[in-house]
Amino acid sequence: MKTLPFGLLLALTTLALAVEPAPAQPTETVKVAPKAKAKAPDPAMTPIKDVAGLPRILLIGDSISIGYTLPVRKLLEGKANVHRIPTNGGPTSNGVANLATWLGKDKWDVIHFNFGLHDLKIMPGGKRQVEPADYESNLRALVTELRKTGAKLVFATTTPVPEGKLATPRNSADVALYNQIALKVMTEHGVAIDDLNAAITPQLAKLQRPHDVHYTAEGSEALGQAVVKSLEKALGK
Repeated sequence: MKTLPFGLLLALTTLALAVEPAPAQPTETVKVAPKAKAKAPDPAMTPIKDVAGLPRILLIGDSISIGYTLPVRKLLEGKANVHRIPTNGGPTSNGVANLATWLGKDKWDVIHFNFGLHDLKIMPGGKRQVEPADYESNLRALVTELRKTGAKLVFATTTPVPEGKLATPRNSADVALYNQIALKVMTEHGVAIDDLNAAITPQLAKLQRPHDVHYTAEGSEALGQAVVKSLEKALGK
């Protein structure tokens, strides 16, 4: 057998190594974060379609009113079209800024409204979100505009704030102060009162969430029943 020259053998070996495919690199797995599920819209915020011939009611208020919106609708089904503003009403300052949009151009038979729980919220620095004098001024402005609608007006008193530390700071004693201001304004303007504070207080320990201004489902149901009584009275039923 003929042996190749050493130089040629070395050249062939080098060439073979040059054309040999590189070992496969491990494929990097790219982890795709799962898409966060979109938060389901609150059914209380879902616009309703009017049933012809029934009176039109508008609910204006904060998260407490959001909680009792569905119970009120259920209890007045077939008796009234119960609408609500498509948001948390917040403090009176927010109401003054947005009332015209919330009222729209349609006719309302009854408007049930509430402000207070957000007004008395303690902000960084120790001041309330809307101080008492401004709360009164804002309420007067709101009532003046609401009366122009020709609707029957019902104001709901602010529900209790529990004692102790809360996620959103509030002083329980401020509820009485703000309700006193509101009752003075409403009495002067002849606005009916739905005393939700008095209605829920006897059952507070059972129906209000611990260390929270909000209510259990049963609590919202109880508030809804009180609201319906005031609405039926306003409708003359």
